[in-house]
Amino acid sequence: MSQRLISLDFFRGFTIAAMIVVNDPGSWAHIFPPLRHAQWHGVTPTDLVFPFFLFIVGVSIVLSLSKIKKPKTSTYFKIIKRTLILFGIGIFLALFPNFDFSNVRVAGVLQRIALVYFFCSFIYLNSKKSHQMWIGIFCLIIYWVFMKHIPFGDSLAGVLEPGNNFAAWMDRFITPGRMYQGTWDPEGFFSTIPAIATGITGMFCGHLILNKSKSLKDKIIVMYLVGSVCLSLGMVWDFSFPVNKHIWTSSYVLFSSGLAMLFLASCMWIIDHKKTLCCTRFGIVFGSNAIFAYVLHSIMGGLFRIPIIGGNGIQKTWMDLGFSTNIDPQIFSLLWALFYTFLIYLIVNEMYKRKIFIKI
Repeated sequence: MSQRLISLDFFRGFTIAAMIVVNDPGSWAHIFPPLRHAQWHGVTPTDLVFPFFLFIVGVSIVLSLSKIKKPKTSTYFKIIKRTLILFGIGIFLALFPNFDFSNVRVAGVLQRIALVYFFCSFIYLNSKKSHQMWIGIFCLIIYWVFMKHIPFGDSLAGVLEPGNNFAAWMDRFITPGRMYQGTWDPEGFFSTIPAIATGITGMFCGHLILNKSKSLKDKIIVMYLVGSVCLSLGMVWDFSFPVNKHIWTSSYVLFSSGLAMLFLASCMWIIDHKKTLCCTRFGIVFGSNAIFAYVLHSIMGGLFRIPIIGGNGIQKTWMDLGFSTNIDPQIFSLLWALFYTFLIYLIVNEMYKRKIFIKI
């Protein structure tokens, strides 16, 4: 692996580790505010984790497909195969451990990753670099038009309420299965349109990283500048189309992608330019088996909730222990999340030392 890719693995791994921490508190009722999603409009650090991962998916698409000049049928077959595997694993995790097919949630995190990977890969292989940027802009604008200017059902255009917005209305027609929030789903199929634009912003950085005419320092500077512009545009657009992860608004795409570019540029500056590898191992280890780590945490999370100790699962037993003390339950909840993340780290670290890399 080239030195340049170390920062990318760290970025990917840091995002997966953060995803595990925010997804697995000891109790959802006891979480520190920064580890919660924004109730509706607005953003918290937790709201940045998923778009950061989709962003690095876009970067990885360019790096992995850049040597393909004329895609063959086998190339598209591999993309479709990987998409179906990711989507299928997402469905499996939604069913685990009860396997209640009558109440399965078809939309989900891995399912969105699969769809973004699929569309961004096809866009990359069948369009020029400049055209890809315009496709991303089109996704943001067309989504804004639908969300703000098209009436739906019995509602007026521009309504952006939980379960009462154009995306939620469309998802009730096009997204099969159970909705995560009953009448709407934060990973619904319609809001995948702007999520594709998130992947395309990552593709922009992938192209920049492969640009042989620019030095590493120049690439970092460009990334800082473009990231700052995207962040600023997202903040301005927020006044008329609020930053909102739940419906993946266009302003949210620009805001989160801008921050992702700034974070990646910082990683490249510290790790690749300054060659500072201190405290980066955990990210590199998680990044080397990112999807496996995510799947493993979902499976083990389900197992830890199965009643085995006095009718309670291990996770519930831990929180009951916390409730029996005078310690803030939010601390016990966070300690569980950190312990759980460390447990996953021990497993993927052993795989890393043995050079076991599971690629989907």
